[in-house]
Amino acid sequence: MGCFMIVIKPIQMFGLFKKKTEKEKLQEEYKKLIEKSFQLSTTDRKKSDMVRAEAEEIIKKIEAME
Repeated sequence: MGCFMIVIKPIQMFGLFKKKTEKEKLQEEYKKLIEKSFQLSTTDRKKSDMVRAEAEEIIKKIEAME
């Protein structure tokens, strides 16, 4: 029979429960809206444009933070 070794990587606890900054939240929301806009672009162009406009407003907020 062979000898088996289990290797366990340690979990970094310091970044595990880190709260997201306002900028990170806005970036995540922007990404979701862009994806939604892309999906809508094949079925409903008007809604796609509205979602894209929302995403552009979020980009303006992000840029204002910098």
